[in-house]
Amino acid sequence: MELQDYWVILRKRWLSIAVFTLLGAALAIAVSLVTTPMYQASTQLYVSVKAGESSSDLLQGSNFTRQQVSSYTQLVTSPLVLRPVIEELGLEDRSEVLASRVSASSPLNTSLINVAVTDENPAMAAATADAIAEEFKSVIADLETPSDGGASAVKISIVRDAVSPEGPSSPNLKLNLALGMLLGLAVGVGVAVLRAVLDTRVRSDADVARVTDTSVIGVIPDDPDAPQHPLIVQSSPHSQRSEAFRRLRTNLQFLDIADRPQSIVITSSLPGEGKSTTSINVAITLADAGTRVALIDADLRRPSVAKYMGLEGKVGLTTVLIGRASVEDVIQPWGNGYLHVLPAGQVPPNPSELLGSLAMANLLEKLTSQYDVVIIDTAPLLPVTDAAILSKLTGGALLVVGADRLHRNQLAESVGALETVGARILGIVVNRQKRKQSDQYAYYDYSPTPATSADSGRGGRRKRKPAPPARAPQPSEPSVLTGPTTLWPGDSLSDTQLSDFQRQQAQNGPAQHQRPTS
Repeated sequence: MELQDYWVILRKRWLSIAVFTLLGAALAIAVSLVTTPMYQASTQLYVSVKAGESSSDLLQGSNFTRQQVSSYTQLVTSPLVLRPVIEELGLEDRSEVLASRVSASSPLNTSLINVAVTDENPAMAAATADAIAEEFKSVIADLETPSDGGASAVKISIVRDAVSPEGPSSPNLKLNLALGMLLGLAVGVGVAVLRAVLDTRVRSDADVARVTDTSVIGVIPDDPDAPQHPLIVQSSPHSQRSEAFRRLRTNLQFLDIADRPQSIVITSSLPGEGKSTTSINVAITLADAGTRVALIDADLRRPSVAKYMGLEGKVGLTTVLIGRASVEDVIQPWGNGYLHVLPAGQVPPNPSELLGSLAMANLLEKLTSQYDVVIIDTAPLLPVTDAAILSKLTGGALLVVGADRLHRNQLAESVGALETVGARILGIVVNRQKRKQSDQYAYYDYSPTPATSADSGRGGRRKRKPAPPARAPQPSEPSVLTGPTTLWPGDSLSDTQLSDFQRQQAQNGPAQHQRPTS
C-alpha cells in the first residue's frame, strides 16, 4: 500500500478512529478512578569516608564512596534492612512485599542515596522512609566495622527527612489520559488499515482494476429505489441511473467498431448483482436510439425479464428450442417497435443442454441476421455454466459486477471461467456503485425544467416541436390501427397510431405476434 492509500483509509474511517480514541480516553479515566491512590515519601542519605588530611587521602576517600554507593543502593531493599523496620512499625507485610514499594537510587557521580517509599497512607509512607534510613545507617556501620573492632570508616548521614505527601503520586490522571488516547488512536488506525487489507469486496472500478485488465465500460450509480423501478430508463428517463445506462449504450456502440458484436451475453458472477435489469435497460436505450434489438431471456433457472417488462412469459425460448413454436410466434414487441423480447418460457429440467444445443445456435444465427443487436440475459457464472456456454456461441460477454456484493476472488473466478472457454469479454459494468458527495458532480441532475406561466409570458408562446412524419401505409396494411397490430424493427407510427397500439396492449395484454411474409 502507498501513502495515498493510507490517507484514503484515514479519511474513510475517521469516525471509527475517533471512536477508538475516545474509548481509549474513557478507559484511561475509568482505570484512574478505580485505582487506589498511592502516596510517595522520600528521604536522602549522604555517604562519606573518614580520611586523612592530605589531598590524596581525600581523593581516595571520594572515589571509594562513589564505588560503594552503587552497592549500598542494593542493600536498601534487602531483608537485612527491611525486617527490623517491619518489626519496629508493626507492619503485616513481608520483606518481599515491602521491597516492592521501596526504591533506592543514586544520582550520577554523587555520594547521595535517595530512598522512596510508596504507601496508601501518606503518613505511613513518610514513617517507613525514615525508619529505613535509620536502619540503613546501623546496617552499614555494622558491615563496614573493621575486624580489629575499630570505628567504621564509612559514615551515613541523613540530609533530608521524609515528609508526608499532600497529593497522590499515582494514578496520574493527565498521563493516563494521554496514554489512553494514544493507545486508542493506534488501535483505531490499526483496525482501519486491517479492515482495508482484509476487505476483498469490489466496491468501485478501482477494485476491478486490481483483479483484471478488462475495461470497465459502465458505472451505474446506486439508487435505493432501484428494486422498485427496474425499468429506470422508462420510468425516470432523466435520472442519474438512466444517464449512466445511456453512457453504457454509447460505449457499446463505439466498442471495437471494426468487429462490433451483433450478439451480447450479459451475465454476472452471483445472483442479485443486477444483470437482468442491466440487460433490459441497455436494450431499451439501444432501441430508443433506433437500433433494432432482440432481447432474449436465457436465464432458464430464474427468468425475470417477462415479469419486469409486463409480458407473457409462459411461452418463449424453451418453446422454440424444443420445436413447439417458431420464434416469430412467441417473440413480443415492446415500446417503440424497435425492441422485441423473447421470454424464457417454461423452466426446463436441462437448461445447460438446451442452451448448448444446435437449435440454440441456429436461433442465434437467425436473430442476428434480422436484428442489429441481440442481447441475451443469462444465469450467473459461478453457480452454473449456462453463461459460459452461450458466451462461446455469441459475439462476446458483458460482465455485471454488483458493488458491495462481490469479492475480488469471485470476480477473478468469473473472468477465468469466460477465458477458459475462449469467450470474448467485451467489458465490465459496475452496478449500484455508491458515490461520495464530492463525486456527485459526475451525476448532476440536468433534467428539463417544466415551463411556467411566467416563463410563457416573458418569452411568448413556445413553439411545439413537430411530430416525426409517419411511414406511409403499405398496400397490405391499414392506415389506422383497428385491430391487433404487429410492430417490427424499422416500422414507424404516427402519434395516433402509437396511442392506439399502447391502448390495445393495456386492454388485451401481450398478443401472439407473427412477422408478415413479403
